[in-house]
Amino acid sequence: MARGRRTSLTIRLTPAQRRILLAWQRATAVPAGLARRARMILLLADGMTITAAAATVGLSRRHSYKWIQRFVQAGLEGLHDKPRYDRRSEPLPPDLREQPDNLERG
Repeated sequence: MARGRRTSLTIRLTPAQRRILLAWQRATAVPAGLARRARMILLLADGMTITAAAATVGLSRRHSYKWIQRFVQAGLEGLHDKPRYDRRSEPLPPDLREQPDNLERG
């Protein structure tokens, strides 16, 4: 008997979704995070608990729930990383890059 609580969350995959997830899981040109998330969704669709699937793929339960929610809301597109906005698209101007040499260190 499986340990842990049962969840009301059930993931059902179409044959096309299953094929794509299996391809992502096996591909070497796919980012590792995407392949890991694909494997987790496949395990959940096969009836594994969230805790067990998270441990199998090496994700925390918190992050697993985040990716499951994105999959439920947006399908396969939800498993892709969102763009990050904290990186600068342009380098800093030279006057901001230079560090003053006369700073006192205490």
